[in-house]
Formats: sequence, structure tokens, C-alpha cells
Amino acid sequence: MAQGVMDVHSHIITPGFVSALEAEGRLMEEGFPLPQYDLESHLRWMDEAGIETSVLTLAAPQPSSPAVVRATNEEAARIKREHPGRFLFCAALPLPDVDAAISEAIYALDILKADGIKLATNVKGQYLGAPELDTLFAVLNERRAVIILHPHRPDPVNSEVMAQTPLAMQEYLSETTRAVTNMISRNVLARYPNVKVVVPHCGAYLPLAVPRMKSLTPVMQANKMVGDIDWEANLATLYYDLAGAHSPETIRMMLTITTPDHLLYGSDYPYVAPQVLTQGLARMKQYLTDEPDLAPFKEMILWKNASWLFQETEEKPSAAATASTMIVRIAEIEVYPQYLEEYLEFANEVDRLSVELEPGVICLFPMQSAEEPTQIRILEIYASDAAYQAHLKTEHFQKYKQGTLHMVKSLSLPTMRPLDPATMNLIFKKR
Repeated sequence: MAQGVMDVHSHIITPGFVSALEAEGRLMEEGFPLPQYDLESHLRWMDEAGIETSVLTLAAPQPSSPAVVRATNEEAARIKREHPGRFLFCAALPLPDVDAAISEAIYALDILKADGIKLATNVKGQYLGAPELDTLFAVLNERRAVIILHPHRPDPVNSEVMAQTPLAMQEYLSETTRAVTNMISRNVLARYPNVKVVVPHCGAYLPLAVPRMKSLTPVMQANKMVGDIDWEANLATLYYDLAGAHSPETIRMMLTITTPDHLLYGSDYPYVAPQVLTQGLARMKQYLTDEPDLAPFKEMILWKNASWLFQETEEKPSAAATASTMIVRIAEIEVYPQYLEEYLEFANEVDRLSVELEPGVICLFPMQSAEEPTQIRILEIYASDAAYQAHLKTEHFQKYKQGTLHMVKSLSLPTMRPLDPATMNLIFKKR
């Protein structure tokens, strides 16, 4: 039976949805046939693979009829209701009609108790990030909605190119990257920070696109092609599912633009054969156990992060985490006398940048012995082990580590245990 894994990327394909597409001659609009779907098979695979909960979203292409969208949402709500704990769902919207989409979002979230909203990267050429969608995002922001993205066929589309290289093999990644970067360039995610957006398929090309966008932004601004972009605020709202070609290398690449608490397991059921998905999940569990730098995040990726994302009643650890989750150390360092001044410059820089830039770094407080100046002590407090592991990968820490290796005569990192956690929590509420 279930082992606690939470799958944030699975699809519902109802008979009504299929019939509507067939009547419109759109069954092959995405370049490949829709897979067969039935609830019993989905539950059977979940039990075999150890999936406790799956999040259902409507597959591509987007239905033309608002009635089909409504019927699909109501069917997903029924499945969730009749199988408590096994299914959540993110409701589809009848875009490109923004007013109709807002009405459906309110109905789905308030009446059907949807767990979020599914948005296509584009519907009939209306791409995410378009100004006319701001009113919809305002409504979703007010309701603190989780948004699950999924790529759809680009519009316009080159049919010859699509025939040579099917959409799912490449263009879906481009389409996802296009939609997210559109939103970032207009600060949509920064202006509506209460929404949380799940990017599918291992972040698509974003680990490559984000550094390029950042480097070219000053040039574009000088030519008045883009305005100011709040990178930190935009990226903070993004989560990433690992459906598709996941691997340790892929996860490490994704961690260049996000943090471990924003990574989620996803299957893409039923678009991939169940036995392949089962093998892929087993392989993920294995490398999340075996890889030392990823092992601390195993439970987070497999279920905890998704649980924190979808369950508002379960508070996610943050910089104000309880003392029971904090990592507390007092680094005991002896520096060679000839390098003392240079070392202090490195230490002060990394401590300042870590506290300023990393929410999970609560305290890095360097001290120097008055009697023995080469004896350095650094009080280190991290919100969690995950925050500590993420800190070790930052550019500023790596600069400090590599730059001071030859300066340090001895180093000890004893972990401390708070004797009075209740009082420790009170300390961090003081100013």
C-alpha cells in the first residue's frame, strides 16, 4: 500500500473530455493520441508504486466548451470526495475568456474546494504573462492559490517541425520556459506573491534561461525593452516537479535556481507506462538515499514539500523554525597568524551575505578571542538541516571555503543541542 509519496503531476482524462475533442476533430491536436484513463487503474498503480496522494489536472488540449471544463472539475471533485486522502485536484479554467475563467476559479476554489488551479502555458495564443490575465491572477492571489502549469501546443505552431520532432520531446520544454519567463519579465509573480506556481518537467529550460535573462537584463533595460525585474520575488514563488528525465545531475542543476524545499515528485500518469513510472520512482528513491548531497532532501522531495504546499494548516519550516528543527553549531577555528587579517575579511563577507541572502540562515555570528586573536568562534544557527545543506552550495560559501583552506590551522564543528527550546524561540521574536 501507500508509502507516503505525493504525486503532484497526474492527469484526469474523462469520457466527456474525450468525446468533446472527438466531436471537434481535435483528438490529435497535441500531435499524439490521448492515453486511456480509468480511476481503478490509477489507484492500482498508486498502491503498487507507493503513492499515497495524487494531484489531478486536466490533460491537454484545452477544451473549447466552458461546460466541458465545468464537468471535468466536478468529476475531479467527486473523485477527491469519494477517495479521501488519495486525490487532490487543480481545476481547469475556460480561457481565453478571462471573465469566465475568473468565475470558474471562484466556483472551483470556493464551492468545489479545489486544491489549486491548472493553467496551460497558452490557450489560443493567449500566453501566461499577458496583461489581460492580471485580473485573474489578482483573484488567485487573494485566495493564495497553488497553480500547476502544463505545456500545451504553441500558437502559432509549425506543423512540419512538430511532425519531425513531437511536441513532448522538445517543444513542451520550450513552451514551459516561454510562459514562465513571460511572467517573470512582467513581474507577474512578484506582483502576486501569494500564488505558488508549480513548473513541470524538471523546470524545463529554466536553469539555463534564468542566468541568461539575468545577464542580458541590463542591456535590454538600456534599450528600454524591459523594465526592472524583481528576480528574488519572482523566483521565490516557483516550485518544480520532477516528472520526466529526473536524475541526480538534473536535481543539482535545478538547485542553481531554487532550493530543496521547492522540489516535488511528479509522475505524469497516465502518459507513461505504469511499470516505467514504478521503476523511475524506485530509482529516484535509491539515488536520494545514496547521493550524500541529496539524501537530506529525500522525504522533502517525495512528500513533505508537496504536503507543505497544499496544506495550509501544516506550517512549513522557515527562518523562524522551531528550535527542534534548528541546526546549531559553534565553529571553533584557529587561523595561522600571517593570514589573520585576510581570513577575517573572508569570514565577515560570507557571514553578512549568508544572513542577508538566505532565509534559512538565522545566525552566523563571528567572534575573536580577546586573549588569542587567532582563535575564532562562529555561532551558526540554521532553520533546518535542509537550510544548512543549501547554504553549503551557495556561491559565497564556496568562495569562503576555497579562499581560506590554506589559512586555517584547525577546525572543529561541534553540533549543540538547545537545553531550553521554548526560551530559544522567544529569543528570535525579540528585536
